[in-house]
Amino acid sequence: MAVKPDDLFILKAGESIARFSAFGAECRAWRVGGRDMLWPGDLAIWASVAPVLFPTCGWSRDGCIRIDGVAHDMPVHGFAAQSAFEAEQTGDDAIVFRLGENSRTRAHYPFAFDLAVGYRLTPDALHVELAVANCGVTPMPYACGLHPGFVWGEGVHRFVFAQDERPEVPVIAPGGLFSSRRRAVPLDGRVLALDKALFAQEALCFVDTSSRAFAFEGPDGTLAIEAPDFPHLVLWNSKAAPFLAIESWTGTGDPEDFQGDFRERPSMIHLPPGARRTHRVSYRWRPA
Repeated sequence: MAVKPDDLFILKAGESIARFSAFGAECRAWRVGGRDMLWPGDLAIWASVAPVLFPTCGWSRDGCIRIDGVAHDMPVHGFAAQSAFEAEQTGDDAIVFRLGENSRTRAHYPFAFDLAVGYRLTPDALHVELAVANCGVTPMPYACGLHPGFVWGEGVHRFVFAQDERPEVPVIAPGGLFSSRRRAVPLDGRVLALDKALFAQEALCFVDTSSRAFAFEGPDGTLAIEAPDFPHLVLWNSKAAPFLAIESWTGTGDPEDFQGDFRERPSMIHLPPGARRTHRVSYRWRPA
């Protein structure tokens, strides 16, 4: 059914409740057993809560992509988060938002696509599925991702990887571009002790991780994340606010020296005509 951008939808499962907006297909709140899981947004710091990323992740050089010699404006992380989706609530605990090609999307991205964002709530978890379909007649390059900000309260917190990872991340160059230079991060085995000073300059972008499962641990419990279809993980905080963005990306921002066609951007998915691909993430809360 068609909905207005300000329409909100509620899902419930046991003691878990979540609220969603048709604008951006965004989860705006998730509460488990009386605990708020998501950052509520703040215009002075970061107004978003859990934006959907499509058809890019990260920044594009000069705010645009180039396709067949033509420049197209491209917001950071793509246009999905600023788009009005249609919605179908399929039960008390599930909803699907859908965005298709239209005159607005074609100005940014001249491909025929269908993007479905599905959410399913259980008493202790939120499951998300991004399904991308190529409705055109040529291969379609894209990237997609999720960018939820989770509450980061007082006390000692740490981020744990399921596998060993390289203790370094790319240096982010001016304009949000990915540099070939690397900087060290204080990863002790599979454990990253979290301190908001880690993010004073830029996000931590773990590219091509070995891990597909992670844990955000704090005094009152653990948020377990499973992201089997996303090769890149980004951790981010702004202005030492009480949240940690745990971002799952299929692609990355433009490299510092990249000026080529969007199809040649590193880490893009090239979806054949008529094909459909799904990308799943689950977030499960385990109280202490």
